[in-house]
Amino acid sequence: MNQILITNLNNDNKQNNNKYDRKNNKIMNNRKENKNFFKLQFTFSIIIIITAISFSIYYINSLKSNEEISKNLIGNYNIYKLYANTQEQEEASQNNLFGIIEIPKINLYYPVFSTLTEENLKVSPCKFYGTNLKDNTNICIAGHNYNNEMFFSKINELQPNDEIYIYDNTGVKYTYNIQKKYEVKEDDLSPIYDHNKNEKTLTLITCNNLNNNRFIIKAIQNTS
Repeated sequence: MNQILITNLNNDNKQNNNKYDRKNNKIMNNRKENKNFFKLQFTFSIIIIITAISFSIYYINSLKSNEEISKNLIGNYNIYKLYANTQEQEEASQNNLFGIIEIPKINLYYPVFSTLTEENLKVSPCKFYGTNLKDNTNICIAGHNYNNEMFFSKINELQPNDEIYIYDNTGVKYTYNIQKKYEVKEDDLSPIYDHNKNEKTLTLITCNNLNNNRFIIKAIQNTS
């Protein structure tokens, strides 16, 4: 009887040991799986961080390169104006540059392309509507907002009565006084056509990167 009892106890102990071993093995396997998962997650995170840093460096260098191109363009443009005749200056306006925009309050000074393309916009502001500075028209100029010091990033800081200067290809300076600033939806084209037919209007447009709206600056040429 005792032998049977002892045998049963031994069997029970073996079974309990087996269960314990299986449980331990399962715990160890789970730990290994978790460890491998965390390793994979860590590696993936490092790859994402490196990619993000690389993209940021590339983006910043690209912006600096475009800014440098714009500055060189200004320099070449100013030299060109000194030596080109009137006909050549008019051709430059039609084929490439509209003039120069200057806003002293926000330290803005850039050449303005006479046509709007995505490649031109990467380098400098572009005129995309209106004829010339002497006509009663609405000159519309678009520029990227890079949320820094470049292009039209700071035009939202302008206020009514601030001045904007536009220089044509012959060096003549036109002064505009800001009348108002506001925002519109990205598909709202009303700022292009919203102007008095008897006034010389200037409209500056850039993106509000926080809400995908457009910042609009409206100014009237000072003819006095």
